[in-house]
Amino acid sequence: MLREKQQIIIGSRESKLAVVQSEMVADYLRKQHPQWEVRLLTMKTTGDRILDRTLDKIGGKGLFVKELDKALMERQSDLSVHSLKDMPMEISQELPLVAFSPREDPRDVLVLPKGCEHMDKSRPIGCSSLRRQLQLARIFPGVSCKNIRGNVLTRLEKLDRGEYGALVLAGAGLKRLGLESRISRYFDTEEMIPAAGQGILAVQGRRGGDYSYLKGYECRESRYAALAERGFVRELDGGCTSPVAAHARITGEELYLKGLYYRESTEEWFTDQVTGAVEEAEALGRNLAGSMRERYGV
Repeated sequence: MLREKQQIIIGSRESKLAVVQSEMVADYLRKQHPQWEVRLLTMKTTGDRILDRTLDKIGGKGLFVKELDKALMERQSDLSVHSLKDMPMEISQELPLVAFSPREDPRDVLVLPKGCEHMDKSRPIGCSSLRRQLQLARIFPGVSCKNIRGNVLTRLEKLDRGEYGALVLAGAGLKRLGLESRISRYFDTEEMIPAAGQGILAVQGRRGGDYSYLKGYECRESRYAALAERGFVRELDGGCTSPVAAHARITGEELYLKGLYYRESTEEWFTDQVTGAVEEAEALGRNLAGSMRERYGV
């Protein structure tokens, strides 16, 4: 039994952000169960090692969880902690998501080189997702985007060396790293729809396990938002490189969901929204995706 062995091993990517995020879960467990030993098992994933190609060329988001999944299956770890936005849309039934954190700021942000107050529009914006690139083209007409890989600190180093005029990153990661001061501009979720799950941490376990000890960590609103947003993207077969986006807001028992649909044949994109009961979160996501495909698809 878990309480008999009194040890929890949390699998984590080895980047500074991943470790900070995993320690957030570890700290919760240490406070709730001070008699337990809670430690991290860090590892470099395939996605972390291959930085000279875009994700669609090397296998997608699954490469960021492959090694962590293996550690869970082989019982080297008891839990894994992930940024939900970086997880594949299809999750193995053997390794379910057992808890969702309270959501940090879901917005994308603009980061300028150190010491700069205005963006140098002659240099590209460092941006690795087509979702961001499409929306940036409306916000900054005529400014080019250039792919950038690596963890947050690596990207900031490249920015400060002058390789880019600006970066677009998830505000949640910068805040968790204590780098909120680097943020030059927040993009409202209505002008730039975030990636599904952005700002939420997902805790993954093994099928059949007892995770009642995470009950106090679990955030009900985050779970409903995750179900709606991921339901929308999954319905459209959207992966890490697909320019699909969705963002949910919850007020009481009502959920508002906005989604982005990309028409590949004409390279146009459209947005639409739906409102409904939180208990219908996943169905709302699927239904919005279906109606947008019917309305805008070719």
